[in-house]
Amino acid sequence: MVGSDQLSKIRGLDSWPNQRLPSASALGKILMPLPLGDPIYQMLELKLAMYVDFPSQMKPGLLVTCADDIELYSIPEEERVSFDKPGFTALAHPSPLSMGTTHGVFVLDLHERSSFPEMESASCLSFMHKPSIDKMRDSGAVCRKQGGLFSMSDSEFVYTDSTYYMDFDTAKSLLNLLNELGPLNCEIDAYGDFLQALGPKATIEYTKNTANVTKEESSLVEIRQKIFFLLKGTPLNVILLNNSKFYHIGTTTEYLFHLTENEAFRSELGLLSSAFTVNVNENFSGCCIMHSVLDLSCSIEAGSVVEYSRLEAGVSVGGGSIISSCWVSSGLSVPAGAFMHTLCVSHQEQTTFVTVFFGIKDNLKKSVASPAHLEELLLFGFNLTKCLSHWGMENECLKFSGDASSCSLWNARLFPVCSEQQSSFSMSLRMLQAILSGTTSSPPRGTALMSMQDCLRHKNLEEMLKLKRELHHDIEQGKHSI
Repeated sequence: MVGSDQLSKIRGLDSWPNQRLPSASALGKILMPLPLGDPIYQMLELKLAMYVDFPSQMKPGLLVTCADDIELYSIPEEERVSFDKPGFTALAHPSPLSMGTTHGVFVLDLHERSSFPEMESASCLSFMHKPSIDKMRDSGAVCRKQGGLFSMSDSEFVYTDSTYYMDFDTAKSLLNLLNELGPLNCEIDAYGDFLQALGPKATIEYTKNTANVTKEESSLVEIRQKIFFLLKGTPLNVILLNNSKFYHIGTTTEYLFHLTENEAFRSELGLLSSAFTVNVNENFSGCCIMHSVLDLSCSIEAGSVVEYSRLEAGVSVGGGSIISSCWVSSGLSVPAGAFMHTLCVSHQEQTTFVTVFFGIKDNLKKSVASPAHLEELLLFGFNLTKCLSHWGMENECLKFSGDASSCSLWNARLFPVCSEQQSSFSMSLRMLQAILSGTTSSPPRGTALMSMQDCLRHKNLEEMLKLKRELHHDIEQGKHSI
């Protein structure tokens, strides 16, 4: 058996801290809410529904899927997606070249053809992880659109990855390697580090490419090379789903777009503007509200998502914002383009709350080598030094959690620790409003500060789930009283 501490180092197989959609980090992307059902469905339930036919067509093995994407496809009634071949079998979707730069791309052994069936099998020559467009062209991965099945308008496309399967023998050989290596101290990607080793044209060069690694460890290249030599020669079968759509919802901007603006996606899945929520104002338009309690006097502008939250009388939320797990007191106004998320954390043996805030388009992954370069980190478009001045703080006062040589918005200790959920939100909102208005709002003297990274390390999951259950109860009571 392999322990959870070992699996936690394999990206794609666990709840990896999500710096592009932080609200999904505490409980994991697989438990993200979706505006469907009563009570609402989570990503796990949608995935199980989408893959309900797979087990009957699958030999013993392991199925790997991402928790932040949704694949919709159509195949002939008499056909089935089968996972019964040795080695790996991957699903592939025709996608614009721009999407290929942020996903995996298959280089296939395909011949020119005038039409494309809805589903077909192909052998894969090699797999590339987040390649440049030039590399896609040079490798022969770019195809030309011929048939009428494709929903995209681009004349050129590539086949990108989503879910894949490995047979029992392959999974067992990887498990044996993991037991041989012992606990991992580096990040192994279940997509990039496994699939790039496959296909007759696979080369070992990728093992030295660390561009997409969160943190590079000295053992990374050596372990990647062991995986490469273990998997080299293993078949990679690809099922081309030519009449399919691939939706990625793993970033704040994607989450907002697909849940509030993308009418095709919303229609295909039957998504609602309001799901398991009470007191939704009929004037709300173009927003998405899930598992929340709102006062009828609230105002939420188009393009915003509110989830697992309580909004009291007179609260307003600007457009293009995410409010997650928050209790917003009467009369407060959240600016447009804001991300605000309250976490329950254990601090000094007490149950406390921290509300983190960022701009929707802030880059939480960008890091600098030391606090001397804080001007390069932008929060809501303002450099961090300027933000600190609005909070009555000097650069030297700012501390960072984790690796001292990597300073980012993710590990900057900016956010006040409070005893109550409501006061936590209010204090963080005042800090945000101070930088936007050019005023000053300092946390009370002696207030402890945490980073988003700290919050995940000290998260109190039991209390978080308790709050969701209490919210669920109040929603049920509210619905019965209407």
